[in-house]
Amino acid sequence: MSSTEWRWDLPSVYKAANPYWTNRGGSVSMSGGRFRCPSCRHEVIMDRHGVYGLQRNLLVENIIDIYKQECSSRPMQKGSHLKCKEHEDEKINIYCLTCEVPTCSMCKVFGAHQACEVAPLQSVFQGQKTELSNCISMLVAGNDRVQTIITQLEDSCRMTKENSHHVKEELSQKFDTLYTILDEKKSELLQRITQEQEEKLGFIEALIQQYREQLDKSTKLVETAIQSMDEPGGATFLLSAKQLIKSIVEASKGCQLGKTEQGFENMDYFTLDLQHIADTLRAIDFGTDEDEEEFIEDEEQEEEVSTEGKEEGKTSTRLLCTKCRTRFRVTLGLIPRIMFSFSLEKKTTKKNQNPCMSK
Repeated sequence: MSSTEWRWDLPSVYKAANPYWTNRGGSVSMSGGRFRCPSCRHEVIMDRHGVYGLQRNLLVENIIDIYKQECSSRPMQKGSHLKCKEHEDEKINIYCLTCEVPTCSMCKVFGAHQACEVAPLQSVFQGQKTELSNCISMLVAGNDRVQTIITQLEDSCRMTKENSHHVKEELSQKFDTLYTILDEKKSELLQRITQEQEEKLGFIEALIQQYREQLDKSTKLVETAIQSMDEPGGATFLLSAKQLIKSIVEASKGCQLGKTEQGFENMDYFTLDLQHIADTLRAIDFGTDEDEEEFIEDEEQEEEVSTEGKEEGKTSTRLLCTKCRTRFRVTLGLIPRIMFSFSLEKKTTKKNQNPCMSK
């Protein structure tokens, strides 16, 4: 509740506090014991004890005590009036509009400001004070906008982290189907997402830091302006008001900081479709369906026991190399030796030849 609102309803409070309130006519009237708070409109009921019967508000009492201590410790400021430097006996009572400095009447009549345009000090004081008040309002509104942008950037940062985490999980699920075959690629893509996330977060955090610094500067400037508004002396106020107004206007124009584009936090372009790769992996076999059918037909037609095989008690058959798709006949008793030879050849040579055709 403001002091103005208290002053507006003080008679009601005093009347409620004193059951024997005396009217202007001198008659004694009994109060009804009810009044409403001018701010919150809450109805307060007083008994015969008056304000002493109300519930104590320790917060208000502490604020009042602190204010009383400050008032008692603060020295009484006497109405000081600046004197002219050139005419020590003359008070500064006019403002030179040409030179934009406070001066005295003697300077206008006989001094350096004879050809200058002047105005009453009080009118200029009130005008610049009003202008400074408008600048403060404008700066406070700008601070609110900056705070809103900071909040949006923080939300953008949070959404970027969440989307990045979601994409990582989706990517991990897809790579889990490929096991160790795609581990290296998985690490590479995860690193790209992490790098993009760090770049975006770094950019957003840099913007947040810039806006916070701008907000701190604006807040300090507002505090300085408010302190200047409390200056009782018009001349003292005018000495700093112009520069202060200029600083506030520059600060208001200097808020043109960078922003993120719409959808900046979106990470959907990292979505990876592995369906065609999974289909290819599922199709991996000893051969295609066509080759397999042809191989079965040849095997049925050509599979026989050779004369040499019968003599040695061994059976021969036709095999299909799954690497080069070459068909060849081999004696079953020689298969272990062939596989052993194939293993040795893979380790000792890099030549592009058919290992299955070795001896």
